[in-house]
Amino acid sequence: MTKQIRCAIYTRKSSEEGLEQDFNSLDAQREACEAYIKSQMHEGWILLEKQYNDGGYSGGTMERPAFKALLEDIKMDKIDIVVVYKVDRLTRSLMDFVKIVDIFDKHQTSFVSITQHFNTTTSMGRLTLNMLLSFAQFEREVTSERLRDKFAASRKKGMFLHGTAPLGYQKEKGTLFEVPEQSAIIKLIFKKYLELGSSVRLQKYLEENNIKTLNGKSFSVGHLTRILSNKVYIGKITYKNEEYDGLHSGIIDNDLFEKVQNCIKENKGERKFTTNNHQYALLGSKLFDDKGNYMSPTYSYNRHKKRYRYYVSQPLIQHREQDAGSVNKIPSDEIQNFVRNEVESFITDKTNIQQYLRNYTIMKQSKIINSLETLKITDQIIRLVVHKVTIYKSKVELELNKNIMVKLLEELAYNKEILIEIAETEFITITKDINIISTPRHGNKLIIGNEVQYNSTLINALIKGFYYYKLWKEGKLSQEQKKSTYVYRLINLRFLPPKIVEDILNGKQEPNITVKKLYMLTKI
Repeated sequence: MTKQIRCAIYTRKSSEEGLEQDFNSLDAQREACEAYIKSQMHEGWILLEKQYNDGGYSGGTMERPAFKALLEDIKMDKIDIVVVYKVDRLTRSLMDFVKIVDIFDKHQTSFVSITQHFNTTTSMGRLTLNMLLSFAQFEREVTSERLRDKFAASRKKGMFLHGTAPLGYQKEKGTLFEVPEQSAIIKLIFKKYLELGSSVRLQKYLEENNIKTLNGKSFSVGHLTRILSNKVYIGKITYKNEEYDGLHSGIIDNDLFEKVQNCIKENKGERKFTTNNHQYALLGSKLFDDKGNYMSPTYSYNRHKKRYRYYVSQPLIQHREQDAGSVNKIPSDEIQNFVRNEVESFITDKTNIQQYLRNYTIMKQSKIINSLETLKITDQIIRLVVHKVTIYKSKVELELNKNIMVKLLEELAYNKEILIEIAETEFITITKDINIISTPRHGNKLIIGNEVQYNSTLINALIKGFYYYKLWKEGKLSQEQKKSTYVYRLINLRFLPPKIVEDILNGKQEPNITVKKLYMLTKI
């Protein structure tokens, strides 16, 4: 008796055009595949009833609902052969294809293209597949180049092709038209920046006067910086290092725009990021508490003239404590090192970064991925990639600029000068759970993650307490020590409950415990 071979048909169409028809492209692909399976009935081929159809999905990504369902059924060993009309219906990416073939091989699933007459069970089939996919990839890249040339020609004519129209304009057929109620906000932003001289102060002014974005959200410092640097507001179209006269009218006159640019340059010079600068703050203009308040970098000195750096919530500085977030003060080193580690971990993860490189050629993807092995994450990279950091009592949210990150990795891989000019970007949000405790002496907040945190102050107090208790028992305390209230209190720590002592030595003590509180426990 011939063994039954379970066959699944996968169909795909890049656009949604025509899918509403009674008989569309997906139906045509499926009909052809069904006929082929029937022709192989003598080999034991049978068609599974479940359909896997992706209409309106590109073959350049694996994020397709029906395709993902197909892979899940393969992993559950429900399918023996996947039948498609053409190879590129399955994928147009050579790197994705390698992953797909690995999954097929692992679960002993074959792959058949009915118009190209081969399958992956033979070495010749594998060779032919790789060649065909290479040509499919080549065809896609040629198409992309044609589109780029078309867009470049359109930009030279002054058309706006960046996607969504910037605040102040609406877009119609590639041309921007001013929206008066929005352009009034843009004019206010430029004038107020010159008056206030700072994006942070400007952001605060807009928030206090309830001036919001089109989405009803508060302007971020990064958003304001992009607006103030955007030449579209003086009637220009910019792309990479090219600049063209736009078809639209400017909202801001050239003189005002130049004054703002000069002010921005002066501010950058004053805030030059170097470790020798006492005002240096890696997360300056990027760190916020969980109520959306900007956290300013500051510092203080102890009695030994040692400098301690912090980020402090603006309401705390302005004596509006009730408006501050749940974490209103954080040591600079704690949060900066946390962000450095998270960004480095994210960027240097090859598997993670690969998903953001799909628009590049296979050769360029490989170049960028390989460069991650030797990539050194500098503060400049972190400043460029990190858009916003929000700190809560139990978590930290990082917003990364996806487009800037990808462009930056490309420039670093090819040893180019870092020149990032991207008007619009998408954001990647990373959320990390943390724990917060208070430093007993200063009341500062510390990120401790999920690690055990040994409190050296408490441990040293316990050690001294046991030591002075031993001297007291042996009658070896000096006259000065006998008169010392400090020594007397430490000796009392010898009588703490064993569980409390054990917790302190194991780093499991209560977050807000202090030496003074320990002493008070001995008096109960």
